[in-house]
Amino acid sequence: MFQVIGGRSVQAARVLAPRSAVLVEAVRGRKSRTDPVAKSKVGRIKVPPPVDPEEMVVLKERYGEYQMIMRALRLEARQEAQEHRVLMDLNHLENQRMLKLRIVRVQKEKEEADRKKFEVILQREQEQQEIVKEKEKEILQLQEDAKNFITLENLDQRIEEALDNPKNYNFAIDKQGKVVKQTMLQ
Repeated sequence: MFQVIGGRSVQAARVLAPRSAVLVEAVRGRKSRTDPVAKSKVGRIKVPPPVDPEEMVVLKERYGEYQMIMRALRLEARQEAQEHRVLMDLNHLENQRMLKLRIVRVQKEKEEADRKKFEVILQREQEQQEIVKEKEKEILQLQEDAKNFITLENLDQRIEEALDNPKNYNFAIDKQGKVVKQTMLQ
């Protein structure tokens, strides 16, 4: 199946040919444009084949129908293209309108989000202020309670007060909150 060209097979030429070079095989049986006319056809005069008149009439009718159909198809294609352009323009206008609405909506949403964020910040600040006030109250309460703490300086005075005013924590309470039974101090 190998064709031999100049002592080498075509397959070998393909394998040995560099990758960048394009291998073009000559086609047999063709002649170039510059080749002269063959000797057997030198004096030949080309005569068109005879035309049947009836067949010519049928062909003209069919060709006329073909042209009419093609004109109708081209016109319909132009109309569809025009309709498509009109619809694309309408689509473009609708897209522009929707873009404007979307921009307005996004701006409103952004303003609403900013407003909510501002409200959250204000609420946090108020909560922080309330916490600070509560802590200040606790500090004041602790300072007030610290006045009653027992220290080394007032230890003797507190002991004498406790001995002078004994308290009895041994008692019972009924359902109404009254003291029912209390033991005597000894």
